[in-house]
Amino acid sequence: MPPIDFLDDPAQVAPPRAVRIDFDDGSFSLRSPIALQPYARCVGEWLEQWAERTPDALALAERTPDGADWRRVSYAQLRAQVGRLAQALLDLRLPEGAPVVILSDNSIDHAVMMLAAMHIGRPSCSLSSAYSRLTQDHTRLAGMLRLLGPGLIYAADAQVYGPAIAACDLDVPCVFSAHAGAWPGGLAFDTLCATPETPAVRDAFEAIGPETHAKYLMTSGSTGHPKAVINTHRMLCANQQMMAQTWPFLTQEPPVLVDWLPWSHTFGGNHNLNMVLAHGGALYIDEGRPAPGLVEKTARNLREVRPTLWFNVPRGFDMLLPLMEADAALAADILSRLRLAFYAAAALSPATWQRLHALAERVRPGQPLWLTTSWGCTETSPAITSAHWTLDGAGCIGNPLPGMEVRFVPNGGKLEMRIRGVTVTPGYRHQPRETAAAFDAEGYYRIGDAGYLVDAARPERGIVFDGRVAEDFKLGSGTWVSVGPLRIELVSQLAPWVQDLVLTGHDREAVGLLVFPSPQGAAEPAKLREALQAAMRQRMASGLGSARCPTRALVLGTPPDADHGEITDKGYLNQRAVLTRRADAVARLHAAVADAEVIAA
Repeated sequence: MPPIDFLDDPAQVAPPRAVRIDFDDGSFSLRSPIALQPYARCVGEWLEQWAERTPDALALAERTPDGADWRRVSYAQLRAQVGRLAQALLDLRLPEGAPVVILSDNSIDHAVMMLAAMHIGRPSCSLSSAYSRLTQDHTRLAGMLRLLGPGLIYAADAQVYGPAIAACDLDVPCVFSAHAGAWPGGLAFDTLCATPETPAVRDAFEAIGPETHAKYLMTSGSTGHPKAVINTHRMLCANQQMMAQTWPFLTQEPPVLVDWLPWSHTFGGNHNLNMVLAHGGALYIDEGRPAPGLVEKTARNLREVRPTLWFNVPRGFDMLLPLMEADAALAADILSRLRLAFYAAAALSPATWQRLHALAERVRPGQPLWLTTSWGCTETSPAITSAHWTLDGAGCIGNPLPGMEVRFVPNGGKLEMRIRGVTVTPGYRHQPRETAAAFDAEGYYRIGDAGYLVDAARPERGIVFDGRVAEDFKLGSGTWVSVGPLRIELVSQLAPWVQDLVLTGHDREAVGLLVFPSPQGAAEPAKLREALQAAMRQRMASGLGSARCPTRALVLGTPPDADHGEITDKGYLNQRAVLTRRADAVARLHAAVADAEVIAA
């Protein structure tokens, strides 16, 4: 375990620094004063490096089918498999530029296919398995595949994924790790991986340049048609160099991760997986999830492996906390080697923050837990900022990483943040109109988030996330409601009765709440109702103002629906998708004649 003061050691963690630049139009920028150092030419250079330097070191591990042990792959073994499969892909003579599309969950075979494609300069695209495996409606999958124009499709099992592929009616080669014979013309993954590697693989690898497309990652499409975000090798490699300069300890201690975050998203597929590959670390693929019946698997894996870094979304921490609080030995095992617990993709509630710190104090006294975060998106591959110092609580998202600039532009009473830097995408595949709309006249990427400085006089203290500009709305009085910060306040105030909530009230007289109850809240509806009434009345009595005081709430009887985009496979809620799909509930909540189920303050 690192010493308590490792955060104060610049050889392990960079001290906070930032430079503010003011402009005549009232906007200002924040940049790191530290220059970005040289970085790898392409993702495959990491694999080549560690296969030579530490060939026997563990690279990837996944549970065996019976769940009793781990299937482990060293860096030498991983490089050999990638080389053979890359040769097989070359032999298939796939159409120029057409990506390899992967439909399955995280696995070693998934990683080998993804890395093999990138190793020869062919982009890969991992799509959430939810589009193929967890729904009978394959419309969204078909739309994504039409946009991508795959040269080859990989899936774990032809019997599981075959129906979805068939529904999309594409004439492309299909590779499967299991039951390839069940698909007409199906190619067996193991057979392709037996292909002898030739110098053609090295030739293709050497031809890769920084601007070569490495990946396409799909936006959710919840607010329109999905977009394929171009991720170049430059973007991915530069982002890891930024993190290495910010967390120098990565170069001294290869990271060990237990991670479930899907590779179809930038958090798991770029930030976490690439961090392991860039530093010769080990990633144990977690078959668990932040969901009932699966979170227990995550707890078991964390306990067995004892990772050095723990990446998760807030929902993941929320679901693991009760298990750890009830079993001090489990908590002690999970936290024993941990340098940090890192949350992203959504805001961490103050209640969760406090519980994690209290737990660490109980099971490893004298060794405080470093809770930290960053901010980024698919279009920035992903990290823009890092909070690489001790934080007093949730909210601060850190400062720009080396090579990145955040510009703050006044917009509707907030400061809209726009991004420029080496890791920003060149655009969206085959979508020039959407690409042009994503950037302003000066070339800054318009991420759609708002923020402000913790201390205007001391920019090195960091940025506070201030919600999504597009999520905020006006009441009928013209008063703006800042959705992101208010939602965090309320979820924390209503713990443990509420899992999440959506704010309503656009062009109406007052703020309302659509409430997703926690298991405890659903089991005790009377107490949930009391908690909602008490919270609303307390806020009104405190004189917080109409924009921060909901006056009515409606408890929803069904959980967020992933098929309709209400919740992502990372576990965070899409406010707009919920409001659109549950428009009838919004109407009931704000009806002039009160609905019997509406809870009034």
